[in-house]
Amino acid sequence: MSIGISFKRGFLAAACLLALSGAAQAVEVAGVQVDDSAKVANTDLKLNGAGLRTKAFFKIYVAGLYLTDKKTTPADALAAPGPKRVSLTMVREVTSDQLSQALLDGLNHNCSDEEKSRFFNQMLAIGQIFGAYRSIKPKDMINVDWVPNTGTVVYLNGKKLGEPLPDQAFYNAILKIWLGDRPAENSLKRQLLGAP
Repeated sequence: MSIGISFKRGFLAAACLLALSGAAQAVEVAGVQVDDSAKVANTDLKLNGAGLRTKAFFKIYVAGLYLTDKKTTPADALAAPGPKRVSLTMVREVTSDQLSQALLDGLNHNCSDEEKSRFFNQMLAIGQIFGAYRSIKPKDMINVDWVPNTGTVVYLNGKKLGEPLPDQAFYNAILKIWLGDRPAENSLKRQLLGAP
């Protein structure tokens, strides 16, 4: 009888600890709940970091970076093997033109002339993917995944957009929008790399 009671108490204590540890891992940024894990290409990824993109004091989106293992430097994040994900959860409505232009500006700021030439068709494809939508609204979620042996795959609210873009160097160029030498926002770069 006492063994049964001890087991039940131990089980309840363990369940409470699990619940508390799960709650401690949950991340909320600007009112947006950011999942602490993601599955890409049947691989479990961990949230490396998350932060808020602002521009002229306006909150634009919450970004999350998912990798197989935590990385704290841009070089390590770019070199990380396996699938990767950048998630963007919109906080403010933006037109597809604004989003496309922001992505293209980020690529232009962080790519050499040679890379821009190499990636021209893929940059054009990314612009066309988002050009199909008039606007991206608050709570819409964009996932930009790297899937080995497939390429860069873009999703809007779980719906796949366009065709995969096969060049891994292009995916890394996309990551440099946030992690490059001229990132979209320095504070967001630090947060995606796990800094507070």
